Amino acid sequence: MAKKTKSRKKLSKKLFHKYRLVILNEDTFEEKLTFKLTRLNVFVFLGISSIALVVFTILLITFTPLREYIPGYSSTALKKQAVELSFKTDSLQQVITYNDQYYTSIKKVLKGEVSAVKFNRDSIIEAANKDIGEVDLSLSEADSVLRAKVDKEDKYNLFETAKSKTNFVLFPPVNGDISEQYNAKEKHYAVDIIVAKNTPVKATSDGTVIFAEWTAQTGFVILIEHSYGLLSVYKHNATLIKGQGDLVKAGEVIATSGNTGDLTTGPHLHFELWSDGYSVNPTNFIDFKK
Repeated sequence: MAKKTKSRKKLSKKLFHKYRLVILNEDTFEEKLTFKLTRLNVFVFLGISSIALVVFTILLITFTPLREYIPGYSSTALKKQAVELSFKTDSLQQVITYNDQYYTSIKKVLKGEVSAVKFNRDSIIEAANKDIGEVDLSLSEADSVLRAKVDKEDKYNLFETAKSKTNFVLFPPVNGDISEQYNAKEKHYAVDIIVAKNTPVKATSDGTVIFAEWTAQTGFVILIEHSYGLLSVYKHNATLIKGQGDLVKAGEVIATSGNTGDLTTGPHLHFELWSDGYSVNPTNFIDFKK
């Protein structure tokens, strides 16, 4: 116990023993600065200075752009760019998905994998009449006011209104004899018109070319999207004059007839007509006779 007490006294004496730090002028030995210090004061000062230096360094790295120079830290601009690219990538993936679904449906139309659907006319009319009977079709006062306002605005409208379906006319792409008629039961969703080779093939109506490529079975194929959900398909062509994305007018030449593809026995035009995803008989709307 006595030894421990002595060692503690010696330690405290060393810690609290006073020293003087003097700064002298080397030429005149004049005292410029004088500090009275103890070892404890020096240890406390060095400890506090070290802690302050560490805290200052952490704050400097955290809240200033200097952290970008430290390995492992990324810049704010780089993070912002990464987020923007992530959003753009997600949007592009959605667009690609929608386009894949769209082209898959077009391929089914071209290959004839879409089956025709028969509707019961009487059941449709009966269901429609039933729904109409349950709906209150009487005009309200607010509806009458709105109708009057719209009619007044349309009276002075200088822009041409959209064409109605009653004015929608289909023109024959070619004229000739039909070698094979439309037959949904045998999955022949088209009419085959006999024509001479390199006969001009014309668009049946205004529209946009959404497919114009070569296929092994049907040769050069062109597909046009028209108004009101109508699609027209032209197969076994010798050459294609229009390409994907082109706008065409009714009667405009889009291809020349031929005998291309594996599924052909002579020069002719294989013509299909689709309405809202369902095949229709083109002869019900178009006269192909010369």
